[in-house]
Amino acid sequence: MVDAGMTMSFHTQNRPPLLPGVATKNRSHSRTKSSPSVAVVQVSSVLQTNESGNLPESKRSSMPLTRFQAPNYILSQPNTVGIIGGVSVFSSLLFLEKLVWWSLKDGGECPPFVVCSDPTLYKELPIRSLFHSFTRSRASAQILSNNWPIIESLCRKRAFLEHSGARCIVMPCHLSHAWHDQISEDCSLLFLHVGECVARELREAKLKPLENGSNVRIGVLAADATLMAGFYQEKLQSQGFEVVVPDKETMEHVVIPAVEAMKRRDMEGARNLLRIAVQVLLVRAVNTVIIASDELQGVLPRDDPLLKKCIDPMDALARSTIKWANATGNGG
Repeated sequence: MVDAGMTMSFHTQNRPPLLPGVATKNRSHSRTKSSPSVAVVQVSSVLQTNESGNLPESKRSSMPLTRFQAPNYILSQPNTVGIIGGVSVFSSLLFLEKLVWWSLKDGGECPPFVVCSDPTLYKELPIRSLFHSFTRSRASAQILSNNWPIIESLCRKRAFLEHSGARCIVMPCHLSHAWHDQISEDCSLLFLHVGECVARELREAKLKPLENGSNVRIGVLAADATLMAGFYQEKLQSQGFEVVVPDKETMEHVVIPAVEAMKRRDMEGARNLLRIAVQVLLVRAVNTVIIASDELQGVLPRDDPLLKKCIDPMDALARSTIKWANATGNGG
């Protein structure tokens, strides 16, 4: 199914701006539908493709054109953002909320965007076995690196967004970044990488080592598949950081059970386990902990002191997207 001309709107009164580590799941928000013509004027569209990654012919022929559009583009603004959805639709919605709120934080406007969401994309990938693969086996690594059906599908999504008028591509999905190099290989547009965005922000923060004679240490909490892909470690190390990840026992007995507790809606159990996981990394003298898991975002309450030591990398991706959009929109 394809919904063209759907816009996302969020209540803006009496709500603080997003900050790293602040929970988003409990924030009230509303979603409203408007006519396609209004959606084009507001330059925010959410599109869902068919399995081939293309917009069905019936929708292409029925979509209206206005003076704001080039003949072959849904959006023609030079700062249009193309968003490739990932394993979870929920992660895409969370990123859109971040994009809106970080845009509004300093009185700005949200850039125009197109979202390509294909919930069938990962059906052929054994996600569950990857997320529970404690051994980081060579076979599991090959599943990630050599899954050409998914890579080709993601490339089609990228091409679709380019043809829709996007001038910058982002993927608010940790697992999808396992194939970022292949997807962006022949892309002529800026294709932001979440690992690069968070590493750059941490470098600009000019953190000081907590132990003499060592580099600044950054902890990474994530599903085993994301850790196995290694892109967070690679991008952080390229900026001079030492990366600390949970050991096998912590993954098996703390991190994965925390995610399972969330799925059972055992919030108290998930919070206690996540606190343990964060503290395990903090005792190893890390300056901050990257929680690279959508399932674990919003678990800790806002007033939990541990949140001051945690960041959500998708905030960095949203801020980098807005920085590019503002510079491009202003002729930068």
